[in-house]
Amino acid sequence: MLSHRFRFYRFGLLVLAACLLGTAAPIWASEHRAVHQVTVPDEDRFTPFALTIRAGDTVRWINNDTDDHTVVSDDAFNTADNKGVDHLLAGTDSNGGKPGTFRLRFEHPGTFVYYCRFHARLDSSNQPTAPGPRDGIQNMNNQGGPNFGTPMMGVITVLPAND
Repeated sequence: MLSHRFRFYRFGLLVLAACLLGTAAPIWASEHRAVHQVTVPDEDRFTPFALTIRAGDTVRWINNDTDDHTVVSDDAFNTADNKGVDHLLAGTDSNGGKPGTFRLRFEHPGTFVYYCRFHARLDSSNQPTAPGPRDGIQNMNNQGGPNFGTPMMGVITVLPAND
């Protein structure tokens, strides 16, 4: 009788241990997700412009420029479920000499198109365009001709998580 009871308890402990390990595995997996970095160097651009990550990863923006910038989602094109993002990235001049930072976790596959509100605007087709004449950035004195640039923007492609 004792042997039968011992086997029953041992079986119960094995089932309990399997259940605990099964529920803890997703927690362990989420702790090992990657953190990717997008920087604003000492100029008006996001580096890298394009980034590919996995669902569950986090992107950290760091503004090393003296000017303030923003991370604003272009919701007309976003399919990664991070809609309505509009975050200020303080520049070093307005942040006590420290770079401004912002973190965003991506849970779903898709794309995340973003731009800087101060250095881009959307036209009637929801396409970002830069301020200035003919939708370009022009130098102050027109020396050497107009300096038309591109808007300050970027795109993140979120792939399915590694299961």
